[in-house]
Amino acid sequence: MPPSLASWPASGFRRPPLRERWRRALNDHTVPAQRSLMAAWLGFGCTFGAARLITHGIRGGWLPWGNISAGRTHLHHYNFGIATLAGVGLVAVRGDEAYVGHPGIGALYGAGSALIADEFALLLDLKDVYWARQGRISVDVSLGILSALGLYLTAIPFWHEVTKVTRDHLQGRPADAA
Repeated sequence: MPPSLASWPASGFRRPPLRERWRRALNDHTVPAQRSLMAAWLGFGCTFGAARLITHGIRGGWLPWGNISAGRTHLHHYNFGIATLAGVGLVAVRGDEAYVGHPGIGALYGAGSALIADEFALLLDLKDVYWARQGRISVDVSLGILSALGLYLTAIPFWHEVTKVTRDHLQGRPADAA
């Protein structure tokens, strides 16, 4: 048993860094699919927040750069989201075991999805309504995605059990069958 925290510095015992302890806890209490989903959720949330911050900064003039354009054509951030999802799809189609289900791929999937969801209103009506009242639907859709995935992630054991019970019920198995 490791020494108490009070005697830690004098005991010579070296605690692992907090990051390592978090990584161990993550690996001990989740499966790879859960880690990938959590990375997608974090990637979505961080990218959505960053996209909103950057667009407000560009519009407000307090960021030192402007919109991205190809010639005179403004490139919306959904374009980068589509390219990101195309890359993630290519990884999935190739089926490279080292990358399928990897948290990095999950994070890229979440980031690409956020860039698209943040411009949902534009894609819905094919009108640039990002700053108009109709643009609010993009925020609502994005927050809905974040909430739904967050709810799923926080209740994974429950959802897995509900799925098992439902499958058993539909197959006519008794409640106590294994």
